[in-house]
Amino acid sequence: MSALFTQTASNSSTSMAPTFLLVGMPGLSAVPSWWTIPLITLYLLSALGNGTILWIIAMEPTLHRPMYFFLFMLSVSDVGLATALMPTLLGLALADAHVVSASACLFQMFFVHVFSVMESSVLLTMALDRALAICRPLHYPALLTNGFISKIGLAIAFRCLGLHLPLPFLLAHMPYCHPQVLTHSYCLHPDMTRLACPGAWGAVYSLFVVLSAMGLDPVLIFFSYGIIGKVLQGLGSNEERWKAGQTCAAHLSAVLLFYVPMILLALIDRLRLPIPQPAHTLLSYVHFLLPPLLNPIVYSVKMKEIRERIVKRLQHMKVGCA
Repeated sequence: MSALFTQTASNSSTSMAPTFLLVGMPGLSAVPSWWTIPLITLYLLSALGNGTILWIIAMEPTLHRPMYFFLFMLSVSDVGLATALMPTLLGLALADAHVVSASACLFQMFFVHVFSVMESSVLLTMALDRALAICRPLHYPALLTNGFISKIGLAIAFRCLGLHLPLPFLLAHMPYCHPQVLTHSYCLHPDMTRLACPGAWGAVYSLFVVLSAMGLDPVLIFFSYGIIGKVLQGLGSNEERWKAGQTCAAHLSAVLLFYVPMILLALIDRLRLPIPQPAHTLLSYVHFLLPPLLNPIVYSVKMKEIRERIVKRLQHMKVGCA
């Protein structure tokens, strides 16, 4: 492993390197197959949970409403994100494969960030949806029509693709003055641009992408919840406040699950806090892999309609098999 790092460092030049070197979980490189089963299990559970959410929303006409359409998009982003991460994670787990070609790295980077920004955009849209439903309940059905929701979906798609489509091309032609050693088990554009020569325009664009999406969205989400909190304080009874607050519980859990690890990672990197590398790597796994696993569970538990429809469908399938 150390020889790979030395070789990569010696091959550093001012052109695009043919390979990048990934960093796995420290301590597991000697026995890479040890964490293959947990990793595959986690992915299969994520796919099963999100697939169930997608199936139940698609099959139940009563769930064809704005809130569930956004939940459908959230499950799509979760499945896409987990799938985009798997190639390098499984390579490390199965064969201790730290070396990844530049083209494969750029390909993975593009899809990881597209689905990450999609998830962030959907969480922001869901926050605005909850704020509108609680603050303007009488105007809510008239404003969120099917046509308007379709436009929101297209806007999210154009935002994800528009922000990240230039990045692979910029990074492919960017001059690199540092060893092509990444700090994660997957390819991320802030990690790759860190290796670029000073003055490279790709690094500036990368920073713009981070600030315009992952920096702006949580600010707007928590601003929306500030408005919701203010409205809830003005409601007449505790029962009304509890009922309105319950509609936000699942979404707020998903927001915290997605953004808290990301913010901690950003603080660790910017402030250069003396955090051990295993803790840093584990936190990045939590940020990317835990939301796809836990979001379906949270929404199934917190949202009564989803839970009831799943149980009803399963009972019908059981009766049909009998």
